[in-house]
Amino acid sequence: MLAVALLIAGLGAIAWWTGRTRAAALARVYDGRAHSLPAHHGWYVALWTIVPAVIVLAIWSNFTGGLIYQAVLASPEAAALPAAGMERATVLSEAYSLAIGATEQSFRPEASGIAPAYERAIAFYGWIGFGAALLIAFAGGAFAFTRLTPRFAARRRIERLVMAALRIASLIAVLTTLGIVLSLLFESLRFFSMVPVTEFLFGTHWSPQVAIRPDQAGSSGAFGSIPLFWGTVFIGAIIAMIVAIPLGLMSAIYLTQYAHRSARTWLKPALEILAGVPTVVYGYFAALTVAPLVRDFGLALGIPASSESALAAGLVMGVMIIPFVSSMADDSIAAVPQAMRDGSLAMGATRSETIRKVLIPAALPGVVGGVLLAVSRAIGETMIVVMAAGLAANLTANPFASVTTVTTQIVQLLTGDQEFDSPKTLAAFALGLTLFLMTLALNIYALRVVKKYREAYE
Repeated sequence: MLAVALLIAGLGAIAWWTGRTRAAALARVYDGRAHSLPAHHGWYVALWTIVPAVIVLAIWSNFTGGLIYQAVLASPEAAALPAAGMERATVLSEAYSLAIGATEQSFRPEASGIAPAYERAIAFYGWIGFGAALLIAFAGGAFAFTRLTPRFAARRRIERLVMAALRIASLIAVLTTLGIVLSLLFESLRFFSMVPVTEFLFGTHWSPQVAIRPDQAGSSGAFGSIPLFWGTVFIGAIIAMIVAIPLGLMSAIYLTQYAHRSARTWLKPALEILAGVPTVVYGYFAALTVAPLVRDFGLALGIPASSESALAAGLVMGVMIIPFVSSMADDSIAAVPQAMRDGSLAMGATRSETIRKVLIPAALPGVVGGVLLAVSRAIGETMIVVMAAGLAANLTANPFASVTTVTTQIVQLLTGDQEFDSPKTLAAFALGLTLFLMTLALNIYALRVVKKYREAYE
């Protein structure tokens, strides 16, 4: 398949060069009085060469699997196959793996005998698809080449094609979001048909262990989500923001108002590297370094402290989202008109007074927008909480205690082999829908604040 794609791309490059050369020659003959540039004509021929061939290959690949399967079953080697069932499917799967080179040996001797039939069928239908794509590519290129004239509106057709591609991309994004929402909504409605909405939204006890047998012990089936959302807000919106807002805002003030240009050139990228560190690395750091220090500090104060605590997860999460707050605050402060700074300094205010009384109030909408975006990022974090905050659904304000969040519980509920017919599994979708609505509301509000800010200073 890679060789076919490279060949089609090569034919497209040849078609582009041919169409461009032809259009340039026609433009010279007609004294440059052409509707479109030679490059537009080249792209027109190239797209007619590539796009139909790619579409044919995509359609053919959807039918190839069934045709190959039928060809293998009709081959003489198929006589050695077991009767229809799981055993037969296993033999065919191993034979296919042998044929494509995914494995070098099989556990079933029948698979080795079926593999040559798979190889012949794959090669046969592969050559058919290759020939069809090649024929379509030549036909499309020839059709486009015959249409090249000085007055041919190649640019307009290219622009229409690009516009259609952009619309399709936008439609895919919208349909993907719609599909996610509908899937969450459908499964959440199934959950709420088993568990009352009031119990889920206002219950204070979370223990989603549902009894499989009437006499099973240790299963309560309590689905109160208040402890989960409190843990999410406690870690992501309180502790993490206490760390991220002051450090992010002060770093933005230093980089925009005090740092030398050469220092800013190095410090700003170094700060933004924090946003690119994988969350699992933050999780290891929180579990192995920060959590023991927090536990020892709590015990030194005489406070019962757990080895997994909300404070440890919140501190590391706050460090992780510092670049979100800092970048938005940096852009907001830098966008304040220079005249406001100069006017404040001209009135006798010091630099610190200008920052506190002029720049920060003027940049506040952008700073608030950045904080809200950082909060929405924090409440969706999973790995740090799993490794540093624990899995206990405790409704507590003690930062040294173990708590859990919505995302952590979703991972726990959907880990392993699950059947989607019990409240325990369906609760993950209800949690996901509620969290989605929370983050959506935060993002919409943040974008409105940022939009208002941009309108004020553009």
